[in-house]
Amino acid sequence: MADLTPLLAFRWSPRAFAPDAELADDEAASLLEAARWAPSAGNAQPWRFVLGHRQDEIWKRILVSLAEGDQRWARHASALLVGAHTGAGDPERAAYDLGQAVAHLTVQATALGLHVHQLDRFDRAGLAAELDLPAGIRPLVVAAVGRLGDPFSLPADLLTRETALRRRHPLATLLLR
Repeated sequence: MADLTPLLAFRWSPRAFAPDAELADDEAASLLEAARWAPSAGNAQPWRFVLGHRQDEIWKRILVSLAEGDQRWARHASALLVGAHTGAGDPERAAYDLGQAVAHLTVQATALGLHVHQLDRFDRAGLAAELDLPAGIRPLVVAAVGRLGDPFSLPADLLTRETALRRRHPLATLLLR
């Protein structure tokens, strides 16, 4: 494998979060600042976020919008973050730019000793209504954020996935030419 910064090499998306760990205000600000500085087409910054800390009303509203299978473990995350885009101009480009912002946030989380697990199985329309998002704001991802927990606290089916070796396609299979 080519030389890779540890921030990327050690990043992973756990399901086991420490249920008693809190996301400090300065940590949350650091994550959002990293997202703010992500590149975007024409510097449009078409991303918007909603952050809920464990057990506050926003967190609860986000949690119940997730697929039941994901609620089993996401309920232990310190925070749940909705990533949305404005869709202004080219919606595909706005979604791409949001992905860049979430990627920057994820790398910053790794630098802070935090973990992020991104989710796309949730009721987008229901969550937008529940959070009273402005018209045109499109939720695309929910990120569970927190400190690593005990994988043996997970149900058996998730423990197997949690402790499996991380795998990636060989680089040669990703190149088209």
